[in-house]
Amino acid sequence: MAIDKDGQIKAQASTTMPDPIRNESNAEQDAGVWWQAVQQTIKSLLTEVPSASIKSLAVDGTSGTLLLVDQHGTPLRPALMYNDGRSLEEAKLIAKIAPKESAAHGASSALAKLLHLNPGSDTRYALHQADWIVGMLTGIWGISDENNCLKLGFDAMHKCWPDWLDKLNIDRRLLPKVLLPGTPIGPIQQEIADELGLTTDTLVVAGTTDSTAAFIATSASQIGEAVTSLGSTLVTKVISDHPIFSPQHGVYSQPLGDRWLVGGGSNSGGAVLLHYFTRQQLAELTAKLNPLLPTGLDYYPLIHTGERFPVCDSTLKPRLSPRPDDDVTFFQAMLEGMARIEHQGYQLLAELGAPYPVNIRSAGGGSRNPAWTTIRHNMLGVPLIDAQQQEAAYGGALLARTGYLA
Repeated sequence: MAIDKDGQIKAQASTTMPDPIRNESNAEQDAGVWWQAVQQTIKSLLTEVPSASIKSLAVDGTSGTLLLVDQHGTPLRPALMYNDGRSLEEAKLIAKIAPKESAAHGASSALAKLLHLNPGSDTRYALHQADWIVGMLTGIWGISDENNCLKLGFDAMHKCWPDWLDKLNIDRRLLPKVLLPGTPIGPIQQEIADELGLTTDTLVVAGTTDSTAAFIATSASQIGEAVTSLGSTLVTKVISDHPIFSPQHGVYSQPLGDRWLVGGGSNSGGAVLLHYFTRQQLAELTAKLNPLLPTGLDYYPLIHTGERFPVCDSTLKPRLSPRPDDDVTFFQAMLEGMARIEHQGYQLLAELGAPYPVNIRSAGGGSRNPAWTTIRHNMLGVPLIDAQQQEAAYGGALLARTGYLA
């Protein structure tokens, strides 16, 4: 998305990427897929706005996705995606050493993935999605942001890489320099500017995670205001005046100015729906839903074994049976199951000391499903507010504006 100084959207573009390669609990993707998508999307965007009008940009991407690169930023192997769950033994080791308030717990954490990959002498940086794209744009490698680095072990309370990482024999040379989201990094490099059609004075700004960008986009700002991201996964976050960390529940906190976003991300979400139906089928089925008549089916919609939040259990199996002959009922039962996961998530956060939401803004594609909104409202019991903006890309654009005006 491209926005002006007043936050008005001037243009937007998107590119569909192929799914990561799955093999049981493994999930990998070639980083070249990301770069191709960036190139295509920016070029499409520039058909709607003049390149000279783009003053700055920021990138958001999934937290927990990890890529090893050499000194030139060249990927050494496919990235392990955010929901890759193979690093079970490494997670056990982290659990023995890391403090409970660290977001690096769990097999899906970036730190567990780093230990599992066991970097060799040719590895120079361990990077997240957004970090690598920033490096491709600027030629400046080893830069990240506070939000992306939490699952790699960064201590957001003390703004540093903690000493306990040394007990895991982590090579600190691999860890990126951590900036606040919205901090200027540097201009786009000449070759890339020419390739994409941007000007060389375009400033690249530190971004954030996709769910945090979606939160920023909604304009939620007061304690107790919450945002649910209904994208490929389901992420719930509420604003709190203090952080809460509970790795055994998959709960972590991210800094948001002088406040904290407390929440967690489930492996359930839109990716499960698209596993069973095409987008066209979902649109046709949505018109036939009856949200005021519950199906009575107790589903826990997952594609593969393993869940992060509100149940942190790498052995949790999908619960999608019995499957009715009627696809409408099957679809609605999955939506009901996801709404229960969302409700359970906010209840858990409240039990751990966060405020129960006073209202909830919805982001992501699922927020545009009116039947699902009705189902969710009936379960959550609080007002569901239309977000000012719903796309993570808008939050990224706001961060880009922040860096440019800094």
